[in-house]
Amino acid sequence: MTRKFGIGIIGVGVALPPHARALKALGDTIKVRGIYSRNEARRNAAAELYGFPAVASVALLLADPEIDAIVLLTPPNARTELVEAIAKAGKHLFMEKPIERTTGAAAAIVDFCASWNIRLGITFQHRFRESSLRAKALLDSGRAGAIAAVHLVVPWWRPLDYYAEPGRGTFAQDGGGVLITQAIHSLDLMLSLAGPVAQVQAMAGTTKLHDIEVEDFVGAGLGFANGALGALMATTAHYPGRAESLTIACEKATLNLSGNRLTVDWHDGGQETFGAEAGTGRGDNRMAFPYHWHKAQIAEFVAAVQAERDPVSSGRTALEVHRLIDALLLSAHEGRRITVKRG
Repeated sequence: MTRKFGIGIIGVGVALPPHARALKALGDTIKVRGIYSRNEARRNAAAELYGFPAVASVALLLADPEIDAIVLLTPPNARTELVEAIAKAGKHLFMEKPIERTTGAAAAIVDFCASWNIRLGITFQHRFRESSLRAKALLDSGRAGAIAAVHLVVPWWRPLDYYAEPGRGTFAQDGGGVLITQAIHSLDLMLSLAGPVAQVQAMAGTTKLHDIEVEDFVGAGLGFANGALGALMATTAHYPGRAESLTIACEKATLNLSGNRLTVDWHDGGQETFGAEAGTGRGDNRMAFPYHWHKAQIAEFVAAVQAERDPVSSGRTALEVHRLIDALLLSAHEGRRITVKRG
């Protein structure tokens, strides 16, 4: 490609800042050719803030022959029709998580994009933290040995005014609570490092701290397909919110990912650390984290489109975390162990 890779943006809500900053940082190879929101005032304000051209309609974005992909940042309940229009226009798609509110609707989007030969990337930037990449390289190399146990803790906090936002904490807009809206990032990272979960046994509910219709606390036992055992706790009721932690115990070492820091404790007594402390969006300010992880993921997505391959974090990989969430909530509802469906 002799010109810069063309991007159009749809949506100017809370998810925009890290994407916009990442795209500006990638300006040597990527050109944002337009940004759209139904709200004209917000659209123009975002365009002025980031230096992107405002576009008056989705149709104008999709008609631009130099736009190669759309970054879709709308809520999950405002996706399906837009995705169909984007795919039919031949634009590849980089979309905020979750894919949709239900796994059925999410699978339909993934299948529709595949039928139109559209590369679909889903924003799971935790995979692209420096510490996560180092952990994956170490696990893939076999140096740490086979995985024996996994422990994921997401002790986050969301204040009452967060859930006072219109539609927040409802099935109609979000599709669920702490699992699909907050912990989904850590669940996806866990699956990318430790492999698929085969069975779960869970408890879920809403604590006294929040008056919402979706869950704000989930605890579960996990059985991985590779034979490892695990445990999960995820909540938005732990004030003031602390960094999520993923511990993977292997035959020769234990890896602990806490936010953007990786600690490796070797069984021979050695210890290694990688990465630096960084915000994770764990408390009142849910967007308090660096944009560099988005930058790395968007760059990988563009490279995948240009190489005519699926990105590392694709619609298909995202469906796996959707299915895990389904199993956890079904287990909590029915009070029994559930086998996780696989694609």
